[in-house]
Amino acid sequence: MRTLYLALTLLLSGCAAFTTTPQAPPPPTQQAQEISRAQSYGLPKLGNITATTRGSPDDAQRAIAAKANQAGAVYYQILMLDETTIPSFWYATAILYGAPSSGAAAQQ
Repeated sequence: MRTLYLALTLLLSGCAAFTTTPQAPPPPTQQAQEISRAQSYGLPKLGNITATTRGSPDDAQRAIAAKANQAGAVYYQILMLDETTIPSFWYATAILYGAPSSGAAAQQ
């Protein structure tokens, strides 16, 4: 019985990890900025991008930032950064966001 109670407690407490409190994103700049999931609340989604690059995880993050700038995004959120089956090749996926609308800024 204790094992069942412990398992249920751990399962329910794990659900809280997926709940985030919305936070304001940083002020827009000339370059696209990486934001967290909590900062993406109320921002208009512009689309998704991917990048595959040889090197390190930092190279893949720089490739995503460059593609976000090229697409005219204000913010981006990296969803996945993983090494492919080929060593030294990295794959990244991100969501692009635009500038917050005046209505969304007033709600936050």
